[in-house]
Amino acid sequence: MQALQAPTLRASPLNPLKKPNPNPHFRYVFTLPHRPTKRFTSITASSTTVSAPKREKDPKKRVVVTGMGLVSVFGNDVDVYYDKLLSGESGIGLIDRFDASKFPTRFAGQIRGFTSEGYIDGKNDRRLDDCLRYCIVAGKKALEDADLGGDKLSKIDKERTGVLVGTGMGGLTVFSDGVQNLIEKGHRKITPFFIPYAITNMGSALLAIELGFMGPNYSISTACATSNYCFYAAANHIRRGEADLMIAGGTEAAIIPIGLGGFVACRALSQRNEDPQTASRPWDKERDGFVMGEGAGVLVMESLEHAMKRGAPIIAEYLGGAVNCDAYHMTDPRADGLGVSSCIERSLEDAGVSPEEVNYINAHATSTLAGDLAEINAIKKVFKNTSEIKINATKSMIGHCLGAAGGLEAIATVKAITTGWVHPTINQFNPEPSVEFDTVANEKQQHEVNVGKTLDLCYSDIGVCDSGTGIFNFIIIFKVLRRSYHIHI
Repeated sequence: MQALQAPTLRASPLNPLKKPNPNPHFRYVFTLPHRPTKRFTSITASSTTVSAPKREKDPKKRVVVTGMGLVSVFGNDVDVYYDKLLSGESGIGLIDRFDASKFPTRFAGQIRGFTSEGYIDGKNDRRLDDCLRYCIVAGKKALEDADLGGDKLSKIDKERTGVLVGTGMGGLTVFSDGVQNLIEKGHRKITPFFIPYAITNMGSALLAIELGFMGPNYSISTACATSNYCFYAAANHIRRGEADLMIAGGTEAAIIPIGLGGFVACRALSQRNEDPQTASRPWDKERDGFVMGEGAGVLVMESLEHAMKRGAPIIAEYLGGAVNCDAYHMTDPRADGLGVSSCIERSLEDAGVSPEEVNYINAHATSTLAGDLAEINAIKKVFKNTSEIKINATKSMIGHCLGAAGGLEAIATVKAITTGWVHPTINQFNPEPSVEFDTVANEKQQHEVNVGKTLDLCYSDIGVCDSGTGIFNFIIIFKVLRRSYHIHI
């Protein structure tokens, strides 16, 4: 209780490992509207219309989303992905990629039947880590969605086009195989691709090399908050005039023995092996840890001026964002949610959005004991009236995709705004009474979103992260130009 009442941040412990005490999406191609537009929210605290703070009006600085691409446990098509979410289908099952029989957790949101045909040539495809393959396919599909597939890339200035796709863990399979070859066969058996395909920036680099994009190019690795940091940084490159267009998001492929074993060692995973599809159950009293997932989620972001000039299909507008740090513990969240709540407030300020405009939250909600409630506490600090807010958890169906989580959930949030349907949080059997939100339990709901918000923070119950690692908090905010706003946190 003292932590909940503490007026200031606590000092970090000297030992960071020791716990401190306490349907197709809508596409709009149009000129700037000359009349007020109706706004819809992804996070909302009240049905009362409240005038928002001042928003950016300069079309050179306004950032829009014109394309979305993904690789997921439900396939590589955005509409199919969201249809599966709306139906409440679980993508969690027993791992069959390797023998997991000796692990205490033997299930995950493993991607099956993935193919890169038409996007990566066969020779390179055989060499690449899945983390890189997912990135390239998702990136190219996002460009196709933005009407920039194939020869249409000639429409844009490639010197002012960049790539910022991050990953939490990088090419983990390539790294693991290289270490194994070193131990068993000696250094001569290490592939020359060991270093290039293991480092975290190579997804962005390969995509830029193949497409000829010469603008800003790097990666950000902030564990589960990775994708959102990338969106934030990409938008700022555009706002500062350093780029016209950016491909941004996250990719991850960690469902291999060393990845699973590492999270098992952290004691962070659910062990509901007898019923994997019900294992990821955010805000349920019986939750026992998160479920690993994998994939990639990527957005094409560009200035409004640039998008309108080329007649792009405008899906949503990025309004703003914020980043900060709990400065509290390596893995545990602050119980009072202070770091997260202040990050939410800063993102709303940057976006020019008032809390009352928000009526939908796609939460970070990883199904960990401490993390789920810490996030709820933070949200309650900012949004005082919870009666009109819908809050859901994509991870209940696809698992925690680590560095790709924010990307896949941003796409789900934009689809909620554009379709008017909010996907369910499945496995809501015995909900925590303190949540006090409509969690869209087990069945989809029709919901006119005013402003949408996606949370990707960084905390977990015992040893990993909800969207980072107990350290990073990140919030970004989107809106649909004609219908609604999307706030991605």
